[in-house]
Amino acid sequence: MSRIGKLPISIPEGVEVKITGNTLTAKGPKGEESVTLPDEIEVKIEEKEVIVNRKADDRKSRSLHGLFRTLIFNAIIGVKTPFEKKLEIVGVGYRAAMQGNSINLSLGYSHPIIIEPPKGITIAVEANTKITVSGSNKQMVGDIAALIRSKRPPEVYKGKGVKYEGEYIARKAGKAGKK
Repeated sequence: MSRIGKLPISIPEGVEVKITGNTLTAKGPKGEESVTLPDEIEVKIEEKEVIVNRKADDRKSRSLHGLFRTLIFNAIIGVKTPFEKKLEIVGVGYRAAMQGNSINLSLGYSHPIIIEPPKGITIAVEANTKITVSGSNKQMVGDIAALIRSKRPPEVYKGKGVKYEGEYIARKAGKAGKK
């Protein structure tokens, strides 16, 4: 049995979990998330816990067991405390600014890059070089952070570009000078 799949998920205070057909919906103070369940997985709500079981013991069911337990856990946790990713901009003249709901990035190109976040995702900029992406859906937060980083990934010679906070950039030596 899956080590992760067999763990029960405790429902925190202020979060309401409902199962309708093959959809599990979690509603909390920070939003609402839903997970569509496959036929191989069954979910029960007992007291203040969600229990995920598989109907069969075939390979597909075993592989989906831990996955959907984690997806349900992320949905329940995300509506209580939102997930966040922090990015840093490194480089002379590189900066970010908010324009209403969207973010305006100046990353050394001849044009500004404007990214509009989807519904449920909030982007905050502090000190022109630190970006925080937050929301209740863990996958969407990671996707938007990766999209922002992809506009100018850090380069290996000077480390300029957009990187995750705390990310280590392996540096290369430049050209060797003449003797």
